[in-house]
Amino acid sequence: MAATSQGGVPWRSRTVQVVLASTALAPLGVPLVAPALPVVRDAFGVTDARASLLVSAYFLVGIVVSPFIGVLADRLGRKRVLVGSLALFGVAGGATAFAPAFWVVLVLRAIAGTAAAGIFVTTVTVIGDAFEGVQRNAVLGVNIAVLSAGAALFPVVGGALATVSWNVPFLTYLLAVPLAVVAAALLEEPTRERPPRTVGYLRGAARTVATPATLGLYAAAFLTELLLFGAVLTTLPFLLPAEFGLGPVAVGLVITVTEAVAVVVASLNGRFARRMSNGRLVAAGFACYAVGLAAAWLAPTAATVAAGMAVVGAGLGLSMPSVDAEMSERVAGRFRAGALSLRNSTTFLGRALGPVLFAGVALTTGYRPLLLAGGVAAGAAALVAFAVTGRRRMTSASRETW
Repeated sequence: MAATSQGGVPWRSRTVQVVLASTALAPLGVPLVAPALPVVRDAFGVTDARASLLVSAYFLVGIVVSPFIGVLADRLGRKRVLVGSLALFGVAGGATAFAPAFWVVLVLRAIAGTAAAGIFVTTVTVIGDAFEGVQRNAVLGVNIAVLSAGAALFPVVGGALATVSWNVPFLTYLLAVPLAVVAAALLEEPTRERPPRTVGYLRGAARTVATPATLGLYAAAFLTELLLFGAVLTTLPFLLPAEFGLGPVAVGLVITVTEAVAVVVASLNGRFARRMSNGRLVAAGFACYAVGLAAAWLAPTAATVAAGMAVVGAGLGLSMPSVDAEMSERVAGRFRAGALSLRNSTTFLGRALGPVLFAGVALTTGYRPLLLAGGVAAGAAALVAFAVTGRRRMTSASRETW
């Protein structure tokens, strides 16, 4: 209880250790593989467009299957789904290294994406079940920090491994198999209410997620990923070389600033949650997106763009753990995995749509105006979030006075 009130992370907890280890493997999906796309293209003699399907197949499947995984986690238990997802992730990912044809690679990528969705959904759900209050924010913050650190580190690792051969990066997926064994032995199934039967479950889950507050959290998750993958990970790699003459390494460093700041701020989310509600933290995160993207739009130098991206990274660290913490707080345990699985679908949808939307619009507008458009959208979202959380606080205060 002392740790809960202080927002501390119980590092010796087996639950925390297994969850963080599982989360650390999740960035193997895209950040590790992305630098290897040209090598895979050449190895199988396919076009750039077909090679990019390695990313699309991975994300698009997750959008569809995440809700079903959430239902399974609520019905069968978090531990079973996490252990099975880790094992499938390791086997499908590792088998990709031995694929004889490109279509086999795509099938295995789709299977690995399904397993990754299971990892994303169950790790966050386990944290929501096992912890409460400020400590939940702290553990979710560290979980996001681990994810961001992997997203920053794995492109370098993947690029180095791809210099050996196209298939070497995929062998790292095999690490998930022994972790599945460890999770089966050490992870305890969180205590929770038994969900109702199928029809009752679907009705209860629908009522739970169809509230304005919960729908707002889904919208926040979607817009965050849309801006991250569209404005940051798609726009900057084209804008920085064209306007400032930066090479690939320098572009990577600018993007890494975003992830590095996100790691630091997310790891402190529990401390911020002592002083601000989750709603206010989400609103502050979108305000950071607005300021950072506007600064990048106005930036006269690449260094100024990097400074703007640092502010965007701070926004990621503030908002992403707070969205999951608030959703875990609002949703009953028997429906929590289902609700968080829909959040995962909206996250994957934002990731898949962001690059397509921003690259497509840029054909007409160019890339710099898109940074302004993203900043305006984030600023509007921040104002709405501040207004809604302020109204809720006033309503609560009025009820207490009455």
